Amino acid sequence: MDGDENQSDLWWGRVKYYAGLVIQRVEYGVESVKEFLSTLTSDERWGVMLEFDEVEPLKFGQLVADAPDWVQWME
Repeated sequence: MDGDENQSDLWWGRVKYYAGLVIQRVEYGVESVKEFLSTLTSDERWGVMLEFDEVEPLKFGQLVADAPDWVQWME
């Protein structure tokens, strides 16, 4: 079981790091965020957006307002 927990911790660590990168990219525009997210797996994309919403809800709201179709990027 420790191996599974360790893998989960590693995954969340990566997702949190990626979320920080996405948060920085918001200032460069929607296409910058979309381009970065396209390099991740679907699970990573969803994790990044959940983390983004939790740590920077105002910036997340800005992104959602600028790109109301963002959910389509998750596919």
